[in-house]
Amino acid sequence: MRVDVAIVGGGVGGGALATVLARDGLAVLLLERSALFEDRVRGEWIAPWGVVEAIELGLYDELIAAGGHHLKRHVSYDETREPEAAEAQAIPLGLFRPGVPGPLCIGHPHLCQTLYDLAGASGADTRRGVEQVEVRAGAEPRAEFTQGGERTTVECSLLVGADGRASSVRRQLGVELREDPPHHLFTGLLVEGAHGWPEDLQMLGTERDFAFLAFPQGEGRVRLYGGIPLEQRGRFAGTDGPRRFLEAFRLKCCPGARHLAGARPAGPCRTYPNQDTWTDRPDLPGAVLVGDAAGYNDPIIGQGLSITLRDVRLVRDALRAARSSSSGEVPDFSAYAEERRERMRRLRFAASIVSALDCEFDAEAPARRGRYFERMQSDPSLGVGLAAALAGPEMLPAEAFSEQTRARVLES
Repeated sequence: MRVDVAIVGGGVGGGALATVLARDGLAVLLLERSALFEDRVRGEWIAPWGVVEAIELGLYDELIAAGGHHLKRHVSYDETREPEAAEAQAIPLGLFRPGVPGPLCIGHPHLCQTLYDLAGASGADTRRGVEQVEVRAGAEPRAEFTQGGERTTVECSLLVGADGRASSVRRQLGVELREDPPHHLFTGLLVEGAHGWPEDLQMLGTERDFAFLAFPQGEGRVRLYGGIPLEQRGRFAGTDGPRRFLEAFRLKCCPGARHLAGARPAGPCRTYPNQDTWTDRPDLPGAVLVGDAAGYNDPIIGQGLSITLRDVRLVRDALRAARSSSSGEVPDFSAYAEERRERMRRLRFAASIVSALDCEFDAEAPARRGRYFERMQSDPSLGVGLAAALAGPEMLPAEAFSEQTRARVLES
């Protein structure tokens, strides 16, 4: 069996890439291990800059048709100021990219299934229940896999690893994953029945030893997150964990969060480290990595889906450039690798700023945040973390991601 492109991993990155490449006329094979996409407790918020990528890829209309839900306002609550003061400084989320009303939310399993189905409808050969995938890059890329007890070998011009954080493709190809030590823990839970919470409002904030975030998905469904200290790994564990997690949303600094605390769990409650990881080169001869397989950003700023959609566009564009060449050039992914390296560096910086402000719980942290909010009123440039996450890291000047900026924001 031979195809132009073999993609391992049929989630967001794999499904999106298979769709756009099949639409370009390439023979694409998409391999997915799972029989059913599960709630991974992350990957449901597309930043405005990621929405632009979805539009560029021609996927936006399908995401809206699948139930994509735009958020219009952002409020940063905090124990150091009154709720009315925080709400008076609500940020209109349509400010960050022209023509984009705000971030787009859609449930992760549903998003994966939507893109997987779209890939098949666009002409890709889609396979589920695939096991024992073995890959090889180089001058003659290939993949071998088992499906239904039958072993298949496929030759291809390009092998793509889109198989997530624990990527087998990355490991088999010997690509090193670099990582920062975890700064805090992150717990997530999808809830339903939160009809009292405004469906266009996302929020984050900190009270005591709990950093809280909420992202509505429409029709009373909201994805909730909580940042907690590293030593509290078991805080929301066990059968009673979801209840304790929801009780943490009974917040003095955000009275409206009672509607979240009173909602019903609609998925698993899981805790994981906030860790940042990256690869120096997501490409090598005959192969390329996209999405989490190539490294992922601290979830505190929710960049995973936007990163993946940018990866997909840049890989597609490199393949288009190679095909349009009169000499039939081998695709050159060096520009993708260079852009991604700098993009991830900037997003690591932005996430570290937000983590330091919102997910540190020492005795001095509240006063530090209080001073930050006061200074933000006269110097909006201090909001570099949120601005990079919403507008896109390339939209800010290089000096915004310097240690001088870090010292200015954190007063260190």
